Amino acid sequence: MADLEKLVARTEALLARLELVLPAPPKPVDWRAGTAFRWRKSGGRAFLQPVAHPHHIRLSDLRGINRQKETIEANTRQFVEGRTANNVLLTGARGTGKSSLIKAVLNRYAKRGLRLIEVDKHDLVDLADIVDLVSARPERFIIYCDDLSFEAAEPGFKALKVVLDGSIAAPSDNLLVYATSNRRHLMPEFMQENLEYRNVGEEIHPGETSEEKVSLSDRFGLWLSFYPFDQEAYLDIVSHWLRVLGAADHDSQQVHRAALQWSLSRGSRSGRLAWQFARDWAGRYANARPERKRRA
Repeated sequence: MADLEKLVARTEALLARLELVLPAPPKPVDWRAGTAFRWRKSGGRAFLQPVAHPHHIRLSDLRGINRQKETIEANTRQFVEGRTANNVLLTGARGTGKSSLIKAVLNRYAKRGLRLIEVDKHDLVDLADIVDLVSARPERFIIYCDDLSFEAAEPGFKALKVVLDGSIAAPSDNLLVYATSNRRHLMPEFMQENLEYRNVGEEIHPGETSEEKVSLSDRFGLWLSFYPFDQEAYLDIVSHWLRVLGAADHDSQQVHRAALQWSLSRGSRSGRLAWQFARDWAGRYANARPERKRRA
């Protein structure tokens, strides 16, 4: 009996030490804590973290991309209403509203049950776990992947393909993937892949490698392309944000000259630059007043 008691005591001590090493079980998701979530990992466990202060940008704040707005809003409305809809890939010039457009549709449809889960590229290997976590929920979920691109053999590439359209299980009808990228095919492409080579390095059939790269972007049902703004569109965006920030009562010619000089110093014209200029101008010259928390 004494030996048994010693064994039990040693076992309990060992279990206590193991509890300090093993990750704690994940807490249940508080779905009422917000409309946007991030997939996070800490202490060896993964969990959904509510976003305390999501960006409340409106669709009306996004200018110069009316066709893209109409397309993604229609697709999202179909999804929220329980009708069929497509995964969306938004590609093109930087700072033209790709990410903001996704945040804006969340803001528009959050009250109708739309939720957003932001997943970093290196966490895409957990997509199957995320799908299982939300598949029985009544809400409608958008998996949001920002600035997405892959190098060869990255594990997230295969995981995303499977979730989009490649698993033996049917895709969950309450989940879509919206991704932004500066690359249309999400992977680097090389000139030699467009030539009639049959031998490139160790690759016997390089054309099949090119097909593999294109196969991921093909799984998105909607492609939305974004282009650099011309001068007129850029100045229109500047004027809009100055009105929002309460600094629209200055000489327009003076503002336009300063805005163009701002864009020349950065070598481009974009909605992001227009927003940054408006913040700078309003901070310098606008009457003191609370700033509305918006973002281009």
